[in-house]
Amino acid sequence: MSHPDEATARQLAAARPDRSTWLAANAGSGKTKVLTDRVTRLLLEGTPPQHILCLTYTKAAASEMQNRLFKRLGEWAMLNEADLRHEVAKLSPHTDLDDALIRHARTLFARAIETPGGLKIQTIHSFCGGLLRRFPLEAGVSPQYRELDDRTSKEILRDVLENISDGPSQKIIDQVALYLSEDVYALASDILSSQEKFDQPRTEQEIWAWFELAEGFDEATLLREVFLGNEPALFAQIATILSSSSKSTDTDFAKECAQWASSEISTDLLKRCATKFLFGEKTKNPLCSKWGHSHGGLPTKDMREKHADALEPLRLLMSRVEKYAPILSRLEDAKRTAILHRFARVLIPKYLAKKSFAGLLDFDDMIRKARDLLSNSMTAQWVLFRLDGGIDHILVDEAQDTSPDQWVVVRRLAEEFASGQGARPDVKRTIFVVGDKKQSIYSFQGADPSGFDDMRDFFDARLQAVDDPLQKLSLEHSFRSSPAILAATDCVFGASNGYGVGGPPRHIAFFDQMPGRVDLWPLIETEAEEKRDDDWEDPLDLTLPTHHNHKLAETIANQISKLLESGSIPAENGAFRAIQPKDILILVRRRSGLFQPLLSKLKEKRLPVAGADLLTVGNELAVRDLCALLSFLSLEDDDLALAEALKSPLFNWSDRQLYALAHNRKAPNLWRELRSRKDEFPQTVAIIDDLRLKLDVLRPYDLLERVLIKHGGRRRFLARLGPEAEDGIDALLGQARTYETTQTPSLTGFLAWFEAEDIKIKRVLDDSSNLIRIMTTHGAKGLESPIVILPDTLPNTKESQVRGALIDLGENRPVHLSGSVSASDITNAARATLLSKAEEERRRLLYVAMTRAEKWLIIAGAGAAPKNGTSWYELVQSGMAELETQALDHPLSGGLRYQVGAWGMHPEGSLVPNDASPTLPYWAQTETSAPPKKRGYISPSELGGAKALSGEDAVLDSEKAKRRGRQIHLLLDSLPDIDPADRKAALHHIHSDAEDAILDHEAEGLLEEAVRVLEGSYTWAVFGSHSLSEVPFSGTLPSLNGYGVHGIIDRLIIESDRVQIVDFKTNSVLPDAAERIPEGILRQLGAYADAVESMYPGRFVETAVLWTKTAELMEVPRDIVRAALQRTTIS
Repeated sequence: MSHPDEATARQLAAARPDRSTWLAANAGSGKTKVLTDRVTRLLLEGTPPQHILCLTYTKAAASEMQNRLFKRLGEWAMLNEADLRHEVAKLSPHTDLDDALIRHARTLFARAIETPGGLKIQTIHSFCGGLLRRFPLEAGVSPQYRELDDRTSKEILRDVLENISDGPSQKIIDQVALYLSEDVYALASDILSSQEKFDQPRTEQEIWAWFELAEGFDEATLLREVFLGNEPALFAQIATILSSSSKSTDTDFAKECAQWASSEISTDLLKRCATKFLFGEKTKNPLCSKWGHSHGGLPTKDMREKHADALEPLRLLMSRVEKYAPILSRLEDAKRTAILHRFARVLIPKYLAKKSFAGLLDFDDMIRKARDLLSNSMTAQWVLFRLDGGIDHILVDEAQDTSPDQWVVVRRLAEEFASGQGARPDVKRTIFVVGDKKQSIYSFQGADPSGFDDMRDFFDARLQAVDDPLQKLSLEHSFRSSPAILAATDCVFGASNGYGVGGPPRHIAFFDQMPGRVDLWPLIETEAEEKRDDDWEDPLDLTLPTHHNHKLAETIANQISKLLESGSIPAENGAFRAIQPKDILILVRRRSGLFQPLLSKLKEKRLPVAGADLLTVGNELAVRDLCALLSFLSLEDDDLALAEALKSPLFNWSDRQLYALAHNRKAPNLWRELRSRKDEFPQTVAIIDDLRLKLDVLRPYDLLERVLIKHGGRRRFLARLGPEAEDGIDALLGQARTYETTQTPSLTGFLAWFEAEDIKIKRVLDDSSNLIRIMTTHGAKGLESPIVILPDTLPNTKESQVRGALIDLGENRPVHLSGSVSASDITNAARATLLSKAEEERRRLLYVAMTRAEKWLIIAGAGAAPKNGTSWYELVQSGMAELETQALDHPLSGGLRYQVGAWGMHPEGSLVPNDASPTLPYWAQTETSAPPKKRGYISPSELGGAKALSGEDAVLDSEKAKRRGRQIHLLLDSLPDIDPADRKAALHHIHSDAEDAILDHEAEGLLEEAVRVLEGSYTWAVFGSHSLSEVPFSGTLPSLNGYGVHGIIDRLIIESDRVQIVDFKTNSVLPDAAERIPEGILRQLGAYADAVESMYPGRFVETAVLWTKTAELMEVPRDIVRAALQRTTIS
């Protein structure tokens, strides 16, 4: 263990509750512990929990911090005196540990849990959302606003674009499609993601100034500067002169000049001239005139010397083209940018209006609205005053990922802290910020690592001004990684002088004796793939097994298989233990390329792997199978959908069975053929018949639930596809719920709605389940693992491209960037700056990836290395060159290994077992007497006996009879409170479960039967205001040795001396006397009576059956139901 006092001292200093602190924390340095310690010390010193605000970047981080804090405070509440004093002294060594403080420490858990307002540990989005709900009028938002999801946002955008296309602004859509992008939707999305850059309307004059163009400068002006008017004659003359040359360079040029001689003067001609006259952008002389150059010159030297005077006008023209071709690019960029801004002025207000009308805010809206609320001079002081009385200490986690707008919110909240003023000047108020610029990897969400330093300097200056200097500290000790991994990390980033990470990093291993290793596998180079004949069954994106990604995936799968069989890693106690699947974390930069081959190879070898961390719901096999079934149910002629459903785990048909059904079939479609052969496939037909019967009754969600539960679909999918299929199934059910709350539900509508979007869900992959994890480096932020494999270390072509169609020239000056048109020098300069920042972020992403490893880091790669030293593989290779490495034992030669400590040097059989359990405490080993057996509970309808007389089944099958009975019960419960004249009209407003919904063809018969019952001579006695309907009860049955019973009594009439129980029965065959009532009904009445007698002692309990078919109320003597109950046997 290295420098424990120094590491602890720095953490204690950072956690001081009386100092505002700016903390730079390396990966694995314990920043979450420092945050938790600081909040605990604030509470310990008497700060009310509701006066602390802790802002985190993710919900997971907020949850982790809150769990740690509550765990500690909960333990403090239960510790004995000596142990509690020891814990408090460790946390705050310079605090006087008097009895009052210790008593106070015991109460912190209850205070944190029970205080109104509670302890605010939340994401900044959550805080801003709460702020808007607290001050909706001042913020100009609906108090009941809803958070906008991606799907709804896309639907709103599509609606807005359609509205623009059909309205008076339709012309701008045409211009966008013609000059900017055919994908108007994608461009509109880019504009909305940067909508604040378009807040200030820009005139054409301003845009022209961005590109250093004079006001009113246009193509005509440009062409007059380039072409003097005699060019057609000049081109004809040059064609004649150069055609006499013996060199192809001249003769080819002559042919082009001959064509140009008949061309009109235009920008197109200028572009063709520029292409011919000037060197390309990637040559040694970019965009320079070819005149006079020995290599690639035009015309050739011989012709220039021989016809010097005649070619002089050509030289001058080439000089003018050289000067004005870049200006043409600027002019075209300016024109495209002007169209862009006109489009934005139409699009943004319409989009915001539609979103506002629906009461929707997205995450960016919440931040911006909160920022404006806290910055508006008309409302800010009021809001700050209200908050000033509620927040004394602000803590900001993951500050390197905080966007500029989020920083404004934090700055405004803390502004009075830094001015020495506030609602309670007697309270010491602090700000604590922790982050690491080296881990800033979310620029696509607005994060700006330079803002970390800028805000540090801002708060430093403000606090210095009030004589409360900001404490600036750093945490360099890593409690996570071994010295080997930290040394490799320092060398990798030190070799490039810390490019992208703010300078050469410095890490100190807290556990400096921990064995560790870094392996650099040899690169698997790209090889020419063998050609193979196309097979119509092959997918379009099929890659051969010889592809470098497949080779690397195979190698990784083989190595992991060996590690799980016989590999070992250092255990916490200094010994070694066997490697488990959950010890291995594979990080990729993107989900394309290597991701799927890796997943496939690991599954092929039957290795336990968690699956993808991001699911495209519609691509999941279980979801596709369920959607195929729904598609068939919505259209029985869809043979393909039915065939897909039959092949799914739901029915588990083989290809042979499907072929036998489909081939030479006589029916017009597959379903009718299957229906005609139902004796061969009874189970399949029964399931489909059931679903088709419910098609008009059940909503999409209920129909899916029926497939998954009643027909065992969920169980069958999990058995065939594994546990990961559950995420897709649950996501489909969630989408069905969402659809039903936003649309008029129908099966066809749901299928169209669902298939219209590629819905993605994130899966949480942690080490709680013993599985190998594969995820992106972005997704692994905050995670750690004993073994980390980085296989995706070579760049792809997209990394040299700017994402999106917009680029900012700075100071909110967005311009259009088209990949299909040569951009101007001004736009290209901005592009170069953006690409440089992207490269810096890729370096930081590598830092995050390397520092996830605790003990063993493996770097691999496949493909063609760029040979410019910028790929991850080359960076690691260059860094490891500074370490004392050795040859790596690997199936492919050429790898390197850097090792610290005695890795793998352990005697045979000395591994610590992973399943070693701690010794059980005494109380867990002491045998206790068996607890008394608990009596079970039973429903009165489950006491056995027939429920119907003979002949009942012939009238109506059991399932339909039960359904009809539930419908009658529903009407008899609802109709008594409705005026008789309104009962028919109200029938369709009486809701029930979808399965029991009253259909149109059933309504008249059911209503007639219910009304006949309600108009009987006993109406007042049974349905009067003194009676209770559908009465749930729970009690015991004294006649059955106190056995528990629970159920629902249809009608209960309670009077001072008697209680009457009335049970509705919808039987079609009725008894002529009480003695002939079916045994099951008598037992049910007996159970009701037995339970009610114990609830109402001293009152006479009567029972009766109301037969709805004849509207007859049949009283049943007490001794008959008591005798029936006695005949019941309960096992």
